[in-house]
Amino acid sequence: MTEKSSLVLVGQVGGGFGVKGEVKVTAFTADPLALRAYGPLLRADGSPGLTLSSARPTKEGIVGRAAEIQTKEQADALRGLKLYVPRDRFPAPDEDEFYLADLIGVEARDPEGQVLGTVRAVQNFGADDMLEITPAAGGQTWYLPFTKVCVPDLHLSDGWLLAVRPTEVGEREPD
Repeated sequence: MTEKSSLVLVGQVGGGFGVKGEVKVTAFTADPLALRAYGPLLRADGSPGLTLSSARPTKEGIVGRAAEIQTKEQADALRGLKLYVPRDRFPAPDEDEFYLADLIGVEARDPEGQVLGTVRAVQNFGADDMLEITPAAGGQTWYLPFTKVCVPDLHLSDGWLLAVRPTEVGEREPD
């Protein structure tokens, strides 16, 4: 079993495709076919989820066969299953690049150096990526837009990022 914090979400089962036991998977990767190359895809708890034996690209991801699925009903029963890959299966990022998953656990500090909290998750509700911050003083999590204005400096090797909370509420001009 793999430690949950080292897992990266790469896809989600959309259900069966056709009548021969193929499964649709929405890919959250730049190359949908990479899902097959990552080896067994895991559930959130680190247990085996799907082992893709074949795959072809679609508009939303892939359609393929998995060792665990023989019928359309079995594929449909897995609809909504989130699929993960251990972080160490990904190649090392280039210099000045990182994976969003690498932000989880990083301290968010204000411009004066005070720790505001820790990045709990990176969310995307349809617009920009948002950093979900667990406050250092406790309480409800809050969101920080993951933009150059709100996060002007990343010091990932030192375990922190500079967080500038937006001061105005309202619409903003597109980047």
